[in-house]
Amino acid sequence: MDRYAVIGHPIKHSKSPIIHAAFARQTRQDLSYQALLAPLDGFSDTVRTFRADGGSGVNVTVPFKREACALATRLTARAEAAGAVNTLTFRDDIVVGDNTDGVGLIRDLIVNLACPLAGRRVLLLGAGGAARGVVLPLLQTKPTILTIANRTEARAHELRAAFVRHAGQVLFTAGSYQDLDGWEFDVVINATSASLENDIPPIPASAFAPDAFAYDMMYSAGDTPFLAMARDLGLTRLADGLGMLVEQAAESFALWRGVRPRSAPVLSRLRRKLASSS
Repeated sequence: MDRYAVIGHPIKHSKSPIIHAAFARQTRQDLSYQALLAPLDGFSDTVRTFRADGGSGVNVTVPFKREACALATRLTARAEAAGAVNTLTFRDDIVVGDNTDGVGLIRDLIVNLACPLAGRRVLLLGAGGAARGVVLPLLQTKPTILTIANRTEARAHELRAAFVRHAGQVLFTAGSYQDLDGWEFDVVINATSASLENDIPPIPASAFAPDAFAYDMMYSAGDTPFLAMARDLGLTRLADGLGMLVEQAAESFALWRGVRPRSAPVLSRLRRKLASSS
């Protein structure tokens, strides 16, 4: 039986073991998947021990995605661009690092939620690791505009500078939340951690177009604070990041097993379970 795991700190909350177990049953793959808590200063040792014990690959969550990037001996193009890794695959003496967060977001928006991005005005809130992992995939969908807004303006500009060569014909801008005055967006994606702190990014209400789609990478049984704000503004097209979580896991599973699981039934069961536990 091939062994896989997700490594993070904390890790008890992780839904990854449930998701991958469901994928394995669905595709009739013989594997095990567990959650591993790594000490804050012991990520590399945790990975090495798991690999030495016969592990085939790991998912990586906060706060170790940067360390996972450094640990990999080979990076995919999307992992190299993101500067962060959430999927490690062990192949003989090679450790392949990949980042499936971006494709998870794009598949959730376009496939699951029927929210096209091509030709749309897209606003990305935040300039941390979560935002960095999705900038390139967002640019590749060819929106009309992609704007990065962050509380610290300098970090937004730094993130834009790291990807500007990939912008092509996309109007690619960056600035502070205050700079959003006078701008209007069709899709607003919250990649900040504000919802975890029961807070919202201080963006003007005018940043949302009348029929805008509000998306929070965080998820909860009910509305996150960001989605509650959007609903109070009269928006009806809202989604949290549970679908992104399942889709990025499906991409990792496909990389490891060579078969893509159906994400919709797993997402549906996970949503029901989340709602019943609230």
